[in-house]
Amino acid sequence: MGFNILICDDSALARKIARRNLPSELAANIFEASNGMDALEVLAHQRVDLVLLDLTMPVLDGIAVLEQIKARKIETFVIVISGDIQPFMQKRVMELGALGFIGKPLQVKPLEDLLTRYGFLLPSTLVG
Repeated sequence: MGFNILICDDSALARKIARRNLPSELAANIFEASNGMDALEVLAHQRVDLVLLDLTMPVLDGIAVLEQIKARKIETFVIVISGDIQPFMQKRVMELGALGFIGKPLQVKPLEDLLTRYGFLLPSTLVG
């Protein structure tokens, strides 16, 4: 069974990298948005299990999206993927309900670790 995933980033390349790095067994449907307003529009009309969210975007940034998800009581999980790795920003996104924060460029291992920790992926077993 796959999940509905929304990748929200103003960079088409970053969205492509995120899509490529999602484990194949994870996603049933992948939606994309290039800014926070478009992301909220998708969230208003689709059930989305997981959002991969950039912070620095035009029109509506990632912090505003997190605030709106909380204010509107949208049931979804969010992982922030951003180049803004300042500790206060990481703390802020966690206060707003994000599961975790991954710096850019996106690394597969931290993403898989978060997805496993929150039950999106089964723990892999090493065959030795």
